[in-house]
Amino acid sequence: MTHLQSKKDDEEQKKMTNTFPKDFLWGAATSAYQVEGAAEIAGKGLSQQDVINRERNQQFGFADASVASDHYHMYKEDIALFKEMGFTSYRFSIAWSRIFPEGTGKVNEEGVQFYRDLINELKANGIEPIPTLYHYDLPWALVEKYGGWLSREVVQDFEVFAKYVVNEFKDDVKYWITINEQSIIVQYWTQKCYILPEYRDQNQLRYQINHHMNLAQAIACKYIHEAGGLAGPALGYAPVYARTCKPEDQLAALNANDLRNTYYLDVYFRGHYNVAALTYLQQHGLAPVMEAGDEELFAENLSDFFAINYYDSQCAHACPAEITEHSWSGYNLTGKKGDMSGFETHPGFYQMCPNPELRTTDWDWAIDPIGLEYVYRDLYTRYRVPFMITENGLGSYDELTPEGRVHDSYRIDYLSEHIQATKRAMDLGVEVLGYMPWSAIDLLSTSNGYKKRYGLVYVDRTDEDPKACQRIRKDSFYWYKEVIASDGANLAVDNFMTTV
Repeated sequence: MTHLQSKKDDEEQKKMTNTFPKDFLWGAATSAYQVEGAAEIAGKGLSQQDVINRERNQQFGFADASVASDHYHMYKEDIALFKEMGFTSYRFSIAWSRIFPEGTGKVNEEGVQFYRDLINELKANGIEPIPTLYHYDLPWALVEKYGGWLSREVVQDFEVFAKYVVNEFKDDVKYWITINEQSIIVQYWTQKCYILPEYRDQNQLRYQINHHMNLAQAIACKYIHEAGGLAGPALGYAPVYARTCKPEDQLAALNANDLRNTYYLDVYFRGHYNVAALTYLQQHGLAPVMEAGDEELFAENLSDFFAINYYDSQCAHACPAEITEHSWSGYNLTGKKGDMSGFETHPGFYQMCPNPELRTTDWDWAIDPIGLEYVYRDLYTRYRVPFMITENGLGSYDELTPEGRVHDSYRIDYLSEHIQATKRAMDLGVEVLGYMPWSAIDLLSTSNGYKKRYGLVYVDRTDEDPKACQRIRKDSFYWYKEVIASDGANLAVDNFMTTV
């Protein structure tokens, strides 16, 4: 055996150990409107999510975004908890309407200072700041002005915002997330965007909004690259399996993956729309209106890494001939299994359905850690870019005991299995930069308020009463602390303690 071969074998052996690399980014994630609160103070303008969640509060009783988890006032306490867990990264978002209250024009200096203070506090505690430029919260002023993302005019206003923020923080930020979950915005467009009632039956506009976001995403990449940073989109990604081995179902799963997944990724990493998906949209009057030079803009500003928001996998079968109407993903508002309101259908292409092989959360989301491993392997073959997990978590009812504890072993099981899936993919050569589950602390769920919790830290409030938003360490907090301290080696459920 040659010296070079021996060295190569040693390197391969190191890859196969049960620890993650020393420079692996361990942390967790949040978004501005879901944690910050302070929705109408310190110069901030309303965002569309402030308005949407106010309406959902009136309709369903879910909390609004006015206080959320009060991270705006408690960020130092939160960062101290992050440091205690051992975080080396924190993914958050910058609220556009906190920087530009009217969406454009005059900068709100008090809002900029908040993010300066937040980033400085993170760096002082050895935590890499990973900001997201856009996480659903378009300034309400732009919705009133021209319908928000419905108008191509929004791209110019986003450019002003993105250029300003990137230049402001370029010396302190290496990794930038551009736009969060465009595919989820297409599927749930009236929850993630404020759509005026007269437009809500015009489904082509879902894909028009997405096209405008693709333009904005490419422009953000341009400014990030000019500033010396790395850019990556965060996509809500779920692989689609075929319901059966029938060829028709296999083809339906391929179609679903094309329209629900690679339609977005091909723009980010290849500079053009997926041909089959775009052709289907054109055939059914759903394709976006594009202008000359749009795809050239995409191709000139490709992303550097893929930020994966992974929660579950999906399943599809061939669409029955009698179904002729398009429908989009349903949702479960109650947290009672089986209350999913419907499944996405695209006539002649595919129909989504439950996967009978997988268990689900109370909100009917499939639990599939192997699916994450599948995503890594499949997408690394397709695009050969590094990955970063920027959301991965279990939404559940958490009970605060009379002793002030939260025993969330179910969350520990979920996270442990997905971390193991990440390591298996890395052992086969996939590049993964970091793992930031959803969420660092309990936050406002867009669809389900504070009944559905994701955090490693419990925030003591209800939908009806924000109280003092006291922070309480969950069992998963202590477990994750041990995971990070061991470089991912100690994943057992009993690797935590609740007597501290």
